[in-house]
Amino acid sequence: MRQLAQQPAPGAAPGAGPGAPGGAPEGVIPWKPPVDNPFLQAAQAQGRPASLGRRLVARLIDSAVLLGAVGAAAYPLWTKASDHFDEKVERAKLTGETVTVYWLDGTTGAYLGVVLGLLLVVGLVYEAFPTAKWGATLGKKVCGVRVLDIEGHDTPSFGAALRRWLVYSVLGLLVIGVLNVLWCLFDRPWRQCWHDKAARTFVAGRG
Repeated sequence: MRQLAQQPAPGAAPGAGPGAPGGAPEGVIPWKPPVDNPFLQAAQAQGRPASLGRRLVARLIDSAVLLGAVGAAAYPLWTKASDHFDEKVERAKLTGETVTVYWLDGTTGAYLGVVLGLLLVVGLVYEAFPTAKWGATLGKKVCGVRVLDIEGHDTPSFGAALRRWLVYSVLGLLVIGVLNVLWCLFDRPWRQCWHDKAARTFVAGRG
């Protein structure tokens, strides 16, 4: 007997098998977009500003570490400055006159300059370098937040990290640092403080 070739059904594409959906060639599965994209979700989570509570705890930890290190290094200078001031008071008493004794003079001013220099160096090592390399200091790492560049959503450059730290420190020394820290309560959408705006960074959660 002669075997007859099977004729395709009317309207079916040539080469389409009976089990091929939508006229696709047999053995080819049509592409469907994924419902959940983990890479997109990770990118969106990385670009989301961190919660204010975590940022506050991270800043408290960093401030405690920073001030503790600077305080330990500056304690001998404080002792010398205190002894110097006491000597000035004793000399004023020996004059038998009413004399105004000022704490700040050439000696104590030099000590103060050294303390400010220590603050700059310790801040450079503890704040600027880790922020530029990992986007996080010890406090931020513990609290699961990190500093990112606002445009590339990557760790900031060393220049940006240094500028961020310097603006934060100078504003703190000028007593308007409180306004700087509180500014993130009102800023939208990135919850930036002034030092973040100066460095073009924001504090993001780790998702």
